Amino acid sequence: MPLCADSHEGTGYTVDRHLTPTLDRNSESLGFPPVPDRAAIVTGASRGIGLALAETLGEEGFGLTITARKPDSLEQAASRLRDRGFEVEHVAANLNDEEGIREVVRRHRERYGRLDVLVNNAGLGIGAPASEHQTKHVDLQLDVNLRAIILFYRECADLLRAAGAEHRNAIVINMASIAGKSPQPWLSVYSATKAAVAAYSVSMNKELARHGVKSVAFAPGFVDTDMTDYVKDKVPADEMLRTSDIAEALRFVLRVSPTCLIPEIVFQRPGEIV
Repeated sequence: MPLCADSHEGTGYTVDRHLTPTLDRNSESLGFPPVPDRAAIVTGASRGIGLALAETLGEEGFGLTITARKPDSLEQAASRLRDRGFEVEHVAANLNDEEGIREVVRRHRERYGRLDVLVNNAGLGIGAPASEHQTKHVDLQLDVNLRAIILFYRECADLLRAAGAEHRNAIVINMASIAGKSPQPWLSVYSATKAAVAAYSVSMNKELARHGVKSVAFAPGFVDTDMTDYVKDKVPADEMLRTSDIAEALRFVLRVSPTCLIPEIVFQRPGEIV
């Protein structure tokens, strides 16, 4: 069955000390690695958009916990990030497994003790006409694209609220898709999960924004990664969005003031109408 790309795929963070890690000197003197004063979790971070977002957060001074399904590619991504001088915890996990999600959050909590940014990037699409949907493929898309996001909110709620109480700018990025704005046949289940991600983000803003926790749905069209190789005979790579486009949107969201809530960003190619 062919796979489609996840068609993705105080003050705010503009203060200088938030852009350069402030380290816990007490932990350093005790022989433990120094702890950055901001920390983030990024799912689906071994490549593509997820890795680009992790790199951006590292550049902004965040300690990172990254997760993905395949241990080998995740280890390579973690090494790449560490080579750039970033503080990185990496946890291989299947996000259709509740215990895997709990382990990611447990390891992050143990390493950093705080969470300022959560990036729910992991996702997949499995195309099929309505008459040929396989239950296991429907369940997998629902579990990874939507259920995992809901469970990450649940497991991270106390950490996010604590960060929101501190600086009023805790952020959750939820990777939706342009397919959720303009649902497609064959990708109907995928489109439905991504529309649900956008709707859930609105719900979370109504529930958590008053606590300083802001949710933003990113809804990109085709992005030039290996996940969109399947469609590059129809949409050339040089006509696709870049991972840097998504990364710069994250940087923008980090820099706006706590009083500015951006519920959704849609990324379209020229001539692409939603």
